[in-house]
Amino acid sequence: MNRRTLLGSAAALVAASALPSFAAEDKLKVGFIYVGPVGDGGWSFQHDLARKAVVEKYGDKVETTFIESVPEGADAERALTQLALAGNKLIFATSFGFMDATINVAKKFPDVKFEHATGYKTAENVSTYDARFYEGRAVMGTIAGRMTKSNKIGYIGSFPIPEVIQGINSSFIHARKVNPNVEMKVVWAYTWFDPAKEADAAAALIAEGVDVILQHTDSTAPLAKAQEAGAIGFGQASDMAAFKPTPRVSAIIDNWAPYYIKRVGEALDGSWKSHSVWLGIGDGEVEIGEITDAVPAEVKAEAEALKAKIASGEYHPFTGPLKKQDGSDWLAEGQKAEDKDLSSMNFYVEGIAAPMPK
Repeated sequence: MNRRTLLGSAAALVAASALPSFAAEDKLKVGFIYVGPVGDGGWSFQHDLARKAVVEKYGDKVETTFIESVPEGADAERALTQLALAGNKLIFATSFGFMDATINVAKKFPDVKFEHATGYKTAENVSTYDARFYEGRAVMGTIAGRMTKSNKIGYIGSFPIPEVIQGINSSFIHARKVNPNVEMKVVWAYTWFDPAKEADAAAALIAEGVDVILQHTDSTAPLAKAQEAGAIGFGQASDMAAFKPTPRVSAIIDNWAPYYIKRVGEALDGSWKSHSVWLGIGDGEVEIGEITDAVPAEVKAEAEALKAKIASGEYHPFTGPLKKQDGSDWLAEGQKAEDKDLSSMNFYVEGIAAPMPK
């Protein structure tokens, strides 16, 4: 299953560092591949902000390069190989769908360190890093449940993989906690970045009476469609601040910069080792964007209190009692979901009527 598809034709190698001229051996060359264009306003944009933070932090100790709009599969393998052959000794592959390509290329270049975002396959020279996006979805779901007037909230899914299913479930659970009458409508776009498809998905939801839209796709097209219809929505991956104060009433922001700075630093000082990490609100990797004044003060306070409880570890968004969509038991009263179960989630929770894609 692909994690991130993209627009664009042949990938172009972009020299992305305006650094002084130093001998190549004096610098750590760091490469990045992005699934979308850096101007997508969402996922790839945030990863590129983190790359720029690396340059700002380390200056002439590093030289960074990125390749944007890289299709998954064979194209990703070629792009990663190109970066390795160009002398990059640390390479960030920033999408789930790059997983097998990363593992394959890493075998051919054992002296190159690879970092793969949101994946689960590691090697001696391959690490994985992920974000607990479902924590942010809990906060967005709370706002959605309070703000809907139709009691119908919509969710635009990209691909039916565990990360996305977690987000749908978390959003619904927390919307239903504050509004027992909430219904969740789900439309699958089967893309990560395609503004036309995303706009169509939003339009389909609005046609069903949805007045709050959540998304796990990368463009601002759903917000534009929400604006036309008088609905509200949320920034995804980045703040999408151009749509403040409404329809964008808050956002989930991916803050990759601290992780990238840390791992580049470890590559520079020789302490880099393969690992797998899954970071969230409490780690600063998942941020909640400004909750605008379009949200009532009491709803804003409720959302911020939930964020604080998640950040402190006092509350886990998947805490029982919870049942699966088919009515079977999942989590008992007070029981918290384990990471191994979340990372393989393939079911909706009870109350979501939409069928799970097969």
